[in-house]
Amino acid sequence: MTAHLLIGPLLRRVAGTRATIWVETTEAAFVRVEAEGGGSGSAPTFTAYGHHYAIVVVEGLRPDAASAYQVFLDDLQVWPSQESTYPPSVIRTRPADDAEAPVRLIFGSCREATPNSSARRLPPDALDAYSRRLMTDPQNPELRPDLIVLLGDQVYADETSTKVKRFLKRRRPAHHDGPSDQVITFDEYTKLYLESWRDPEVRWLFATVPSVMIFDDHELIDDWNTSESWHREMLEKPWWLERITSGLASYWVYQHLGNMSPDELAADPLLAKVTTVDDATDLLHEFGRTVDSGEQPYQWSYALDVGRTRVVMLDNRCSRVLTPDRREMLPAAEWNWFVDQAHGEYDHLVVGSSLPWLMPPAIHYLESWNESIAASRRPWVAAYGEKLRRAFDLEHWAAFGRSFNALGELFRRLGEGGTGAPGHRVGAGGAYAAPASISVLSGDVHHSYVAEADFGTLMATPVMQLTCSPVHNQVPALMRPLMRFSWSRAAAQAVRGIARSAGVRRPAWRWKRLAGPYFGNAISTLRLTGRKATVRVEGTDKDGNLFGVAEVTYPR
Repeated sequence: MTAHLLIGPLLRRVAGTRATIWVETTEAAFVRVEAEGGGSGSAPTFTAYGHHYAIVVVEGLRPDAASAYQVFLDDLQVWPSQESTYPPSVIRTRPADDAEAPVRLIFGSCREATPNSSARRLPPDALDAYSRRLMTDPQNPELRPDLIVLLGDQVYADETSTKVKRFLKRRRPAHHDGPSDQVITFDEYTKLYLESWRDPEVRWLFATVPSVMIFDDHELIDDWNTSESWHREMLEKPWWLERITSGLASYWVYQHLGNMSPDELAADPLLAKVTTVDDATDLLHEFGRTVDSGEQPYQWSYALDVGRTRVVMLDNRCSRVLTPDRREMLPAAEWNWFVDQAHGEYDHLVVGSSLPWLMPPAIHYLESWNESIAASRRPWVAAYGEKLRRAFDLEHWAAFGRSFNALGELFRRLGEGGTGAPGHRVGAGGAYAAPASISVLSGDVHHSYVAEADFGTLMATPVMQLTCSPVHNQVPALMRPLMRFSWSRAAAQAVRGIARSAGVRRPAWRWKRLAGPYFGNAISTLRLTGRKATVRVEGTDKDGNLFGVAEVTYPR
């Protein structure tokens, strides 16, 4: 049978004069990518769970050029299609010496499927809106980003659309004991990506602008790894092993595979195995099972450089240490890797964290208090704390106090620089130079805001929390006044008093909100030029157009 393009192409990483292209096809095929003006690559598909995928490394691209490209399956051109009315998809490389070239990132999180498949009437999709605007002038440097940074909940395994629910009802046997409206198997996961990534505007955007991704809870299930007791309870459910195994395996195939650079792909042992067997189903199934059980630790966090900007994407979910009294967002080895990545030759540090580091102060103290009482030696107190944790999603950095403090201390030391501090690059006289800015990009909380940390010292480096969520979802109207109030001084003081009664100490730094909260669908742009950074939050109006919500430049 003739192979056709099912999902993609997704342009994932552009590194120098090389790029990676990800596709899913209907049949096994040989995939070839040809770029105009030079640059090509090819790879056979690999097969898993009856599906066919390829990650192609395109080499020999021209520096500082925008090269239109075509995708062929067994010598049949499948992209762009003959019927396409969209601009050509291109691979844009940066200058060979791009130290002075600006860096532009767009970011956001929480994107339900396309409007025609969603069970709810949601405001217009911000990623669709951004794609349509870029189509009007694809080569405009003021519109075209270097990278799309997606910060979690790219698909919703536990909140499926009407279309997916109908599919599950048709295929599930009558005796199935799993949730009737949630995906469980790998094949069911593929329907989520098919529904979301074949949206025409988003498909063109993903084919034209490089993207990196990290998961959050809804790729697996709400409250994923919120606590040790939660994990134990899930293991007792007869359907959970298949759910977590399939979820992690599908995430590796659809999202994480494209996060790796060409060199990392060449060195990845799992990819080497997957691409040399006739059917990788058993390999990926065992991979998912052993990663969740801890038998085979796997690092989902990764780092990349764009010009003079270092981007570090952190896993906030899968590898958490859940042991009471020593809960941590990252295990020790991965934290040490992150600290190493935070030091190097760059101007701006951008940390991708699906969960915000700096929350509204009242919510921060509530989560810190909850972590304390949930670890109580009195069983009824701990049970009450655990019940509250799950009911109100109290599971952000503040609920992992050791990690919250360690992250702030790392930022402080980086920002102070000096001869004795572990700064990021050596300056005159052997002193470490502080980075121009530190920005934490986050999502999850279904509202957008900009906040700045105050370490109480003459720190030249601004440390910013940039939260953009949702891309396509919404906050219930009744929740919005409460979330606004959580930013107030009165709310912070009241909840801080409660937290103090549980032995929670005040953080060693403060933070203040500079913009927001904004509750509509949004996409944000972070532009880094020289020693300056500017973040712009844009929402969608009822007609699906973008409009400016807030803009902040730093250092101020």
